[in-house]
Amino acid sequence: MFEIRFHGRGGQGAVMASEILALAAFKEGNEPQSFPSFGLERRGAPVAAFLRIDNKKIGLRHAIYEPDFIVVLDKSLLKIETTLAGLKPKGGLLINTTDSPDKLGEIGNINSNAGIVIGTIDATGIALKNGLGSKLLPIINTTILGAVIKMTEIVSLESLGNAIGETIPKRGDANRQCAKEAFESVVF
Repeated sequence: MFEIRFHGRGGQGAVMASEILALAAFKEGNEPQSFPSFGLERRGAPVAAFLRIDNKKIGLRHAIYEPDFIVVLDKSLLKIETTLAGLKPKGGLLINTTDSPDKLGEIGNINSNAGIVIGTIDATGIALKNGLGSKLLPIINTTILGAVIKMTEIVSLESLGNAIGETIPKRGDANRQCAKEAFESVVF
C-alpha cells in the first residue's frame, strides 16, 4: 500500500487533488481511498487530505500518520510541526516553491540522512501562466499532481490527464497542460 498526505490551505484544492489522483489510480485497476480532514472550515485555514492506493481492497479507515509521500501546497505550512510528522524513512516530500531542493536544507525533522527525496515545483507560477486562478488564489492542485506522479510513478501521465478531464471538464485542457508542465519540470 502507498500512502500520501496532502497539506494545503482551504481553497487551494488539496482535497480535490487527492480525489483526482484516486480516480487516476482506480482507472489503472487499483483500489484507492481518498478522504479529507478539516480543521476550521474557512478559506486559507490548514487542510489535510489523505490518499491510500493498493492493488487490493483497503480496510483501514483512519488518517495517515506515517505516509510514504507528503505533498505541501503552501510552503508556509512547513512551519506547522505536524505537516512533516511521520514521513517514512526513504519517503518523498514535494513542496510548491520556487526554491530548489538544496536551498531548503534541513526542513523540520527531515534531513538528507533519512534518505528522504525532496522535490520542488513552482506550481503557482505554472498555474498562473496557464490562467488557472488569480494571483491572490492560484489553482495549483492539478499542477502539483503532475510533479507527484513524476516523483512517485504511482500512475501514468495519461491516466492523470484522463482523470483531470473527467473531474474538471470545463478547464480540462489548461489543467492537463499544467500537470504536464509540472511533470516535466519538477526538481528532485
